[in-house]
Amino acid sequence: MSSEIELKFRIPIARLAALRRAVATRSAVVERLAAVYFDTPGEHLAQARVALRLRLEASGWVQTLKAEGATAMQRLEHNVPVPGLPGVPGLPGAAGATADRPALDLARHHGSPAGAVLARVLAKAQAGAPAGSGPATLTERYATDVQRTRRVLRHGAARVELALDEGQIRAGSAVCAVCEIEFELLRGPPQALLDVAARWVARFGLVLDVRSKSERGHRLAQGQPASPPSHARPLKLARQASPAQAVAAMLANALGQVLANASQLADDGGQPEHLHQLRVGLRRLRSVLQVFGPLAPPADASLEPRLSALFGRLGAARDQDAMADWLWPALQAAGAPVFVRPSGPAAGAAADIAPLLRAAATQQLWLALLGACQPVPAAPAGALPAAGRAGAPPSATSPSLHALLRKPLRRRYRQVQRDAARFDALDDAARHRLRRRIKRLRYATELSAALWPAKHLKRLLRTLARAQAPLGEFNDTVVAQAHCQALAAHDAPAWFAVGWLSARRQALAPVCSQALARLASQPSCWQRR
Repeated sequence: MSSEIELKFRIPIARLAALRRAVATRSAVVERLAAVYFDTPGEHLAQARVALRLRLEASGWVQTLKAEGATAMQRLEHNVPVPGLPGVPGLPGAAGATADRPALDLARHHGSPAGAVLARVLAKAQAGAPAGSGPATLTERYATDVQRTRRVLRHGAARVELALDEGQIRAGSAVCAVCEIEFELLRGPPQALLDVAARWVARFGLVLDVRSKSERGHRLAQGQPASPPSHARPLKLARQASPAQAVAAMLANALGQVLANASQLADDGGQPEHLHQLRVGLRRLRSVLQVFGPLAPPADASLEPRLSALFGRLGAARDQDAMADWLWPALQAAGAPVFVRPSGPAAGAAADIAPLLRAAATQQLWLALLGACQPVPAAPAGALPAAGRAGAPPSATSPSLHALLRKPLRRRYRQVQRDAARFDALDDAARHRLRRRIKRLRYATELSAALWPAKHLKRLLRTLARAQAPLGEFNDTVVAQAHCQALAAHDAPAWFAVGWLSARRQALAPVCSQALARLASQPSCWQRR
C-alpha cells in the first residue's frame, strides 16, 4: 500500500459504551496490536512527521512506515510483513532483534514513496551530524498496546473500515490512554469516507483529532504534555494546475494548520499560542475563499460564512489573551491603580474554546472543509471545458493559473494602497478593515508564492508584514481602550487605563502612517507573463 485515506476521532467517555456496541457487531474482528516506534536520537522522524514501527498483529510482525500525504485525510504508508517469533514488544531499548521481535530493516521500504521520504529525512539528519559520526542511528522511543475492534461498512459502492482502538502508549514509566476510532477508506471516493464519518460524528459526538499515536508517543517520551502550536507551512503550487486544483491545495495547506491546533485545544490542553495559530489558520482559509473563491466550486465558496461565525466566536478569547499578555503588565509597570480586570463574556471565553471546538457544528465544518480539499477529478475525455471555469483543466485556450490568480490579488492590492495612503483620515472601523485586508492579501500571496518572482515577492511580503505589525498594536489598543472604558463605568480607577491607552493610541498612529506610506508606494510582485 503506497497511501491510505483515513480519519481519526476521539470518543467522549459518555458515548463510549454505545459506540462499542455499534462497532462490535457479529461481523466485527477483535485483535491485539502491540508495537514499538523508532526514531533518531535527534528525533528527526518526529520533526518530519514520519512514523516507523514494528507491530505484532494476528498474522505476525509487520514493519510500517508512514509519512504525510497531500491532505489531512491522506498519508503515505508502506507495510512489509517480516519473519519473527511470536511475542509482545518490550519497552524502548534497541533497534536490533530481541527474543520476541525481529530486527528493524530500512531496506524493506526502498522503492516506496514513503521510503523516499525516510531517505531524505535520514540524509538531512546525517548532513547535520558532526563529521565522522557515522549514519544516523534509530532506537526505540515508545511502545503501544491496544485492542482493536474493526468492522467494514458499505456506503453505496464504497467500503469503509471502522477500527476502535483502546489501550495505552508507554514511554519508560510514562503512560497515556488510547481511546479513538479510525475510519479508513478501503474502496470508493473520499467523499464516501466523509459521509460515513459525518453520520458517526452526529450520532456519537466524535471529535476529529489529527494527532497520530506516533505524535502522542513522541510527546510522552519527551515529557511534554501537549503538541507544540502548528504554524503555517510553505506551499508549492503546480503551475499546470487548474484553478480548482490550486484552490484545493491552498485550502488543504491552511486546514492542516487549523486542525493541528484545534485538536490540541479541543482536548483541553491548549495554550494561548495554539489559539493564536488556530485563528491564523482560519484567516488563511478565509483568505483563500475570499480572494480566490470565484475560482472554486460554489460548494467550497459557501463555507466562508461558517468559517466567519467560528472565527468571530474565537475572537473574544483571543482579545482576552492579548490583554493578559501585554496590557495588564504594562499598566502595572505604569503605576496604574488596582481595578477590576477582565469580566463579563470575555472572561469565560477561554474556558468555552474546547466545548466550541468539540461541538457538532464545528466537527461538521471540518469534514466539509476536508471535502473541499480533495483532488479535483479529471474531466472526461473529449470534454470541452469553459475557459477559467472552476474545475476545468488547463487548455490551450484557457487563461493560465498565473493570470487567473494575479487578477484578484492586483485588485485587492490597489484597494489596500488607496486606504494606506489616506490612513490618517480613516476612522477606527476603516483602519481595522485595512488591517484585515492587509492580512488577507498577505496570506493569499504567501499561499500562491510559487507563481510570483521571488525577489519582488520577498520585498512585498516584508512590506506587508511591517505594515501589519503596528496596525495590530493599534487595533489591540483600541479594543483594550473600549474594554477599560466599559470597566470604568463601574470602577473609577479604570479611567487611568483609559487615559494611558489613549496616549498609546496617539503615539502609535504616526508609526502606522509611516509603515503604510511605504506600502502605498511599493510596486506589486504580480508581473504579467
